[in-house]
Amino acid sequence: MPKPFLTYEQQLAKLRDEKHLVISDEGIASNKLKRIGYYSLISGYKHIFRVPNQKNYKDGVSFDEIVVLYEFDELLRELFLHYLLHIERHMRSLLSYYFTEKNGELQDSYLNKENYNYSRRHRNGIDRLVDELQKLTQTEQHPYIAYQRNNYHNVPLWVLVNALTFGTLSKMYFFFPSDLQSKVGKNFPSVNEKQLGQFLSVLTKFRNVCAHNERLFSYRCRDAIPDTKLHQKLNIPKKGNTYECGKTDLFAVVIAFRYLLPSEDFILFKKKLSAQIDAISKSANHITRDELLSAMGFPQNWKDITKYKF
Repeated sequence: MPKPFLTYEQQLAKLRDEKHLVISDEGIASNKLKRIGYYSLISGYKHIFRVPNQKNYKDGVSFDEIVVLYEFDELLRELFLHYLLHIERHMRSLLSYYFTEKNGELQDSYLNKENYNYSRRHRNGIDRLVDELQKLTQTEQHPYIAYQRNNYHNVPLWVLVNALTFGTLSKMYFFFPSDLQSKVGKNFPSVNEKQLGQFLSVLTKFRNVCAHNERLFSYRCRDAIPDTKLHQKLNIPKKGNTYECGKTDLFAVVIAFRYLLPSEDFILFKKKLSAQIDAISKSANHITRDELLSAMGFPQNWKDITKYKF
């Protein structure tokens, strides 16, 4: 049976009488439900407040604590997206520079499938990529592209690349011939070409979560970052041959940041992240720091990530 429509008053009554959440101010709680929505707030953030393996909430959990977790996740998305955009911008610059250096500034060069690794394995993906690039050269959505097309009858890659999504940038790198992948990869000395592709694939998924305001702190993606020296140096435990954290979770993004961001940027990012974790640890009485870190995929010694050199 589909779930019935409930008014805001009925939603609050359900949370209070059926779920036994503490609601200190029903007026404020009602406004939060209006602003965020029951599904996004309660269904999205209730799990960590439940008794393990049960649907019941821990005794004394309040509506306000769930809001605090939601707002923590909101701040997390802003923080991670800020640095994801830094990496995205860096990749735009590198991909357009090295491709144009080799193949020239005419748009025909990036629309020529032979300038990619056009093997049988990659053929369909490159066909779709070039089709996407072709359509983008004709767009009216981006004035700077229309300006280049109308005035110069050519949209160079260093212009077009600004309209590409992180996902498309990741695919473009993946389809680059090995010599271009190598040139891009040399900008990240501790990462080889294959590892960089794996990092970009995972970062794309997390970038989309941030951009679409989905739950971030406990998100897991299907792709995984490569095993790194940091996994080993942090003594992250394994289940079989697979590290238990730092592969598909939010800590995987932190590891990727450590490899792909300048050191000074990463140190600032870590400082801000640590402050956010400290703040919610003081505000949410029914979430322990260990529970929060586990949900995020963080090892207890995650702060040691800056102790080690590659």
